[in-house]
This record gives sequence, C-alpha cells and structure tokens, in this order.
Amino acid sequence: MTSPAQHPAIQRDLEDGSRSPLQVPNAAPALAPLPPKLSLRGISRNFRNSNQHDLLALERIDLQVRPGEFVCVVGPSGCGKSTLLHLIAGLAQPSAGTVLLDGRPVDGPDTGRILIFQDLGLFPWLTVIQNVEFGLRMAGVPKPERRFRSRNYLRLVHLGEFEDSYIHQLSGGMRQRVALARALATEPDVLLMDEPFAALDAQTRDLLHDELERIWRETGRTIIFVTHNVREAARLGDRVLLLTFRPGRVKREFTIDLPRPRHLEDVEVARTARDILDELRDEINKSREAEYRHDKTSR
Repeated sequence: MTSPAQHPAIQRDLEDGSRSPLQVPNAAPALAPLPPKLSLRGISRNFRNSNQHDLLALERIDLQVRPGEFVCVVGPSGCGKSTLLHLIAGLAQPSAGTVLLDGRPVDGPDTGRILIFQDLGLFPWLTVIQNVEFGLRMAGVPKPERRFRSRNYLRLVHLGEFEDSYIHQLSGGMRQRVALARALATEPDVLLMDEPFAALDAQTRDLLHDELERIWRETGRTIIFVTHNVREAARLGDRVLLLTFRPGRVKREFTIDLPRPRHLEDVEVARTARDILDELRDEINKSREAEYRHDKTSR
C-alpha cells in the first residue's frame, strides 16, 4: 500500500510545485519551536561616573537565546559586553527592561546562571576538588553528593587525577578547566563566560576551544561567551552578536552555519571572522575617537 506522499497524483503535484509538502494529506504537523531559555527585553543600563555624569552603557537590547545555544558577543572596548553578562547573571539590575529565564524575571544571582570571570576566582588555599565543591558546599549539598558530582565534572574536564593538587601547581589551561568544572558542578541552565581564554597562549587556547565545544555538546548547556577575538567567536558560536560602541546596542547578528567541529585555521571560519571584523572596525574607530577626545579634554 502506498503512503500519501507516494500516491502518483500527489507525487506529480510535488514535482511541479503545485502542492506544498505541508499540504500532503495526513502529513505530520510541524513541531512548535521551543520557547527561549533566555530573553532580554528593552535592556538599558546607566552608570554614574566619577564626575557625577550619567553614562549610558547599554541601550534597548532585545535578545532571545534558545536552549542549548552557544552565543558569542563581540564589540569594541567599553561597549558593555561584561555589563550585559552581569545583568544576565543577576549581579546588577537594568535601568530599564527585563531579563527573563524560562519566562521568569531575573531578580538576583542564583545557581541557574553561573558567570566565569577572566581572573577565574579560584582559591589558592583549597585543593582542586575543594574549589570545585565550593559552590555546592555554599548551597548546602551534603558532602558525599558534592564529592561525587565534583569528581564527575573533574573527569569531564580531564583533571580527575589532579583533585588533590593546589592551584599554584597547575598550568593556566588547567586552572581554566578547574573553573569550568566548578561552574558545571552546580549544573546551571546558562553558563556565562567573560573572555575566559584571553590571558592564555595560542596553543592552550586552541586546545580549550576543543574542550569547551566537547563539554557543551555533552552537557547541552546554554552558553553566552564574551570575547574580543572575532575568529574565536566564529570558531565557537552558533550565533555572534556585534555590539556598537557606547551605548551598546545590537548592531548585527551573524548566524554561523558552519559544520562542527571547527578550527581557527579553517578557511570558512577565517572568512566569517573577516566579515564580522569588517563590521566591527567602525565601532573600534568610534572607541578610539572617544578615547582621543577624552585625553585632550583631561590635559
């Protein structure tokens, strides 16, 4: 017995374009899109500077992030990239607008959104596993459970054999993986990363790109990753957001429709990075002009 799509009359309609596949009788309905994991609606953020003047850091940011999406944010210095992460993490409140996680307003920090800073914030007097356990201990997780979870995530970042080491005994890349394991151990919905690889040498950074992509694929976490490096953004992201110079607005979104795994030296990654950089240069020039004007007036 032929299926509806195999019926000769329907097959002819499909071939000559007179009938859409969605019009085939008994065709399965299209799946509804998943609701966003994270929504930013009209986000603005003002600061009062040392001269008691208002400084508009972010203005009217609208953004939706899908569950499991890897979003990179680039822009010139001073465009509000880190401020944006702080607002999503609940470490600061917007001057206007709303941040929503699973449709609920974000009104403060919690373990559903973990921010990894560039300086990592590891405690040198604690061992590796004690550092990874720290957030779980603060949340009141019993010791047997937090030890079990911490060991699992140390194995995930390939540091299981270093659990009793101290931070000063580790390389820069290993410390970065400890910070990642500590963040993952709390099992957040959204992982926020603020230029985490900026201080590393090129070889270590390339290896950590591979590690982060593998961990993201295995855990399904939603990641928002701030970087100054456009090729890093093209290498890692499903989507790249380009922010304007102050006040930060979304100037353009780039969908990175390239197969994974990717590598920094891939021709298509380099070409995509060049396209992003072409748009970014105007904003970098605005940043430099603002710095030049400030230097002249402060003399």
